[in-house]
Amino acid sequence: MKLFHQQHFDRSSILQKGEYEACTFNNCDFSDQSLKEISFISCEFTDCNLSNAQIHNTSFQDILFTRCKLMGLRFDLCNPFSLELHFKDCTLDFSSFTKCNLKNTKFVKTSLVGIDFTESNLTGIYFDECNLLNTIFYQTLLDRSDFTSAVNFNINPEQNKLKKTKFSTNGLKGLLTGYDIIIK
Repeated sequence: MKLFHQQHFDRSSILQKGEYEACTFNNCDFSDQSLKEISFISCEFTDCNLSNAQIHNTSFQDILFTRCKLMGLRFDLCNPFSLELHFKDCTLDFSSFTKCNLKNTKFVKTSLVGIDFTESNLTGIYFDECNLLNTIFYQTLLDRSDFTSAVNFNINPEQNKLKKTKFSTNGLKGLLTGYDIIIK
């Protein structure tokens, strides 16, 4: 497997299969491309588009995405070993994290519309100013997660584990939606 170490990629159109360690990707468009079986370790993606990329068995270890478009990605098909992702000012709409271990992941000012977190481990997750409209939380571990500045979430406490999970008083409505009560 070819190794790319500390390299900088601008507007790359196609990546070779291999291991990319401590690399930076700026303004790259990988939408609808196959990134299958590529390993990314300690890399940063800035202003990139990975929407609808095929990421089956792709490794993402210690990755930061900033101002990236990542719509329709199946993170549930990634290599689960050492999966570590962080997102800032990104659009992740309609992606799937089903059964993913995302402990301590940070989502900062990120759109998470229509995301599926079914059966995922979201322990210690930080949702800072994130839009969670139509996001699915079912049998999800949310212990010590922070939703204090998140909006539009709907979480059923009876179908998810919520120990020491943080919510603002404004966000309590998102915990009570399933009870058919009126909050004023």
